[in-house]
Amino acid sequence: MTYPREVLNKVMWTGGLGLGDVVIWYVHRGAPGDVMKLDGARVRRLDRWFFETDEASIPYHRILRIDRGGETIFLRNADAKGLT
Repeated sequence: MTYPREVLNKVMWTGGLGLGDVVIWYVHRGAPGDVMKLDGARVRRLDRWFFETDEASIPYHRILRIDRGGETIFLRNADAKGLT
């Protein structure tokens, strides 16, 4: 099984391009459908248990999907709602 932290680390450190072309979909209580998406360029740090933006620390277990260049590279649950 591949974990979202592994996917983000691989993208960040392979090719030297960072996370600028990544979109992260994650559980966010109160958002429409309880799902939000975040541009990877907003990620400031990848920690062991969570990633940080300027506004929040988001645990990896909340990540539902990661897209890169229009392609899904991580999907936690194929039946996850609100990921369109």
